[in-house]
Amino acid sequence: MVRRVGIIGVGQSVFGVRGDVTIQELAWEAVGEALEDAGLTQRDIDISIVGSAGTRTYELYPAVPVNEYSGFSEKGPLRVEAACATGSAALAVAYNMVASGFVNIALAIGVEKMNEVDTATSLAVGGRGGNYLWEYHFYGTTFPAYYALYATAHMANFGTTEEQLALVRVKNQKYAARNPKAQFQFEVTVEDVLKSRPVAWPLKLYDCSAITDGAAAAIVASEDAIKKLHIDIPVWIEAIGYASDTSNITRREDYVSLKATKIAAQMAYKKAGIEPRDVEVAEVHDCFTIAEIMAYEDLGFVEKGKGGKFIEEEQSDIGGKVAVNLSGGLLGKGHPLGATGLAMIYELVKQLREERERGRQAPLKRYIALAHNIGGTGHYGYVTILRR
Repeated sequence: MVRRVGIIGVGQSVFGVRGDVTIQELAWEAVGEALEDAGLTQRDIDISIVGSAGTRTYELYPAVPVNEYSGFSEKGPLRVEAACATGSAALAVAYNMVASGFVNIALAIGVEKMNEVDTATSLAVGGRGGNYLWEYHFYGTTFPAYYALYATAHMANFGTTEEQLALVRVKNQKYAARNPKAQFQFEVTVEDVLKSRPVAWPLKLYDCSAITDGAAAAIVASEDAIKKLHIDIPVWIEAIGYASDTSNITRREDYVSLKATKIAAQMAYKKAGIEPRDVEVAEVHDCFTIAEIMAYEDLGFVEKGKGGKFIEEEQSDIGGKVAVNLSGGLLGKGHPLGATGLAMIYELVKQLREERERGRQAPLKRYIALAHNIGGTGHYGYVTILRR
């Protein structure tokens, strides 16, 4: 019998270029906050799961030093990786360990130090994130180029415009400017985005997420453990949907959506017994502006092809159909691969508790939130439904 699982503590470091700390110290910023948030100590944690892609850092096996520094050297037998969806994979493992009865309280940590290499090297590493021989080795395709393919296909099929893409960054920067943990705490205009230098047409610099250092953590517990701990406001994990797709994007069905998102979303909605219209606040995987527009459609917030109109009509803003990326998203908050999925959970737990700053708190009636985390160019997909 699957046990009910709730989130009882969350933490997140400041995102950005964090040359001021080691990877262990960076992880502890999130872990320490999560423990304090839950009112627990290291002794209360049964197991620690560390999520880290680890492709741009100096520690080949980061879980070992991270767990030792954080006081879990005897409780950290596992590291997971799912590219940019690594944080969600870590949460899924922690959730399943508690739901199955394997442990009562689990800690999921996501951490990444991506600025240990230069930009060119980072792009080259990212280019190996799909099918190395058939895409990067022969054609030199990197992530901006991959998502430019999606953008041009979406524009050709549905008339999506560069201005609509730019509006995604404008919205997300509005909230990042109010997020003290975001990498980029400033606002931009559509003109700023359109005038930023080209990266891979139609994507320009401000259409792309940055290279980020950061950490996030979440503590999950069984319903019995939550009762014993007298936790007042647990946030329940109602469902986790998951999926994957081909490594080679030339074998994908089309370039206007991500199959992994659609399958994971359908699974999560069915498990949670809800519809897309029930979601009030969401954190979606906006690694590029086109990715957020496709996410609106693939998650069922709007029909296929109308994602550009959705952002144009402010339906993904506070006051619209669903408030999306009030953290600033990957574009504004930052995108440290291993931490991204758990940073989404951090934001949504704070939203469901109504603990966000003024101007960044979603108005809630049903208290249902969704986290959408993609690994690679749609290689992995996770959709997590939370409810208070």
